[in-house]
Amino acid sequence: MKIIGFILIVAGLVALIYGGYSYTTQKKLVDTGALQISRTEHETIPIPPLLGVVAILGGGALVYFGAQKSS
Repeated sequence: MKIIGFILIVAGLVALIYGGYSYTTQKKLVDTGALQISRTEHETIPIPPLLGVVAILGGGALVYFGAQKSS
């Protein structure tokens, strides 16, 4: 459980720092043999800051209660 807690804490921090996930796609508009026209699209998937905070708190709870249970 402690490992999952640490993973949640790191994921929450990353969510707060970056605020989302960005990626790039290539779309072909025209492909007629020798002539190719494509367009690059940049997409961003936002991650709400509340989700990052909840992940950090949940991970902290797992680490805390996992350490108490082991003792």
